[in-house]
Amino acid sequence: MSTLQAITLDQVVDTDRYPLSDPGSTEAQAVVARARHELATVGCTVLPDFVRLSLHEVLRQECATLAPQAYFDVETVNVYNIAVDADLPEDHPGRRPLRRGNAFVARDRIPEGALIARLHGHPMFQRFVADCFGLPRLHELADPLSGLVLNVVRPGMEHPWHFDTNEYTVSMLTQQAEAGGEFEYCPNIRCAEDERFDAVRDVLDGSAGGERLPLRPGDLQLFKGRYSLHRVSPVEGAVARHSAIFAYSERPGVIGSVARTRQLFGRVLPEHLAAEGRAVRSDRLLD
Repeated sequence: MSTLQAITLDQVVDTDRYPLSDPGSTEAQAVVARARHELATVGCTVLPDFVRLSLHEVLRQECATLAPQAYFDVETVNVYNIAVDADLPEDHPGRRPLRRGNAFVARDRIPEGALIARLHGHPMFQRFVADCFGLPRLHELADPLSGLVLNVVRPGMEHPWHFDTNEYTVSMLTQQAEAGGEFEYCPNIRCAEDERFDAVRDVLDGSAGGERLPLRPGDLQLFKGRYSLHRVSPVEGAVARHSAIFAYSERPGVIGSVARTRQLFGRVLPEHLAAEGRAVRSDRLLD
């Protein structure tokens, strides 16, 4: 991890294309305007080669070294990440069991000197992401495990259809699978006022499909995952798919629930126990 200790943010990020340190410049404003337009219209935007090409292999190696520390537990879930045996009508999409085979490396397993950690905590990076989402500012999740994670999808596994807990999702592919492992999403399939269960059911039935989004290592992806159903398709070949997920919120002090944290990481910390019951919902959606 020491290879990046003396490298500045300008050397990590391709600031010729993405001038984070000069948000008032014409170039920066054009990048932000495009991102806002795509987020407003299709719920997602990709900034290609956000990390400089010369550091792509460093990015891959760092995360590949961390990947064996992922908590791995294949389980049966549904798109809402609520109990599969919940008291729901027979035709409800939440009754559809899905096999979740992805794994997460928790925040406390990621060294501060790692490239993804340095990006995640950098004020200029956070300000840039907030600008792209059209927000006055974003706060790092206070959660000591899910604030920054590496998502690992091994060969033969997938991250099935789901919605995100946060409205704003920031991620970066760090290692591409040989085949499969494609990001698919259904933009704005629901909203805060309407779950649109019929539309979700159509996707699960295969009668409606999602958009496939080509991603490469080093690309920065901004996504409104709270309202867009999405998945990573089954990984094929011998190489796992790795992606960093940078977790932010509009509100400070956000910590995950005990149940969800234990599901994802196999453990909880005193911070989760202390915060239980204090969460404030931003909507009344099922999950």
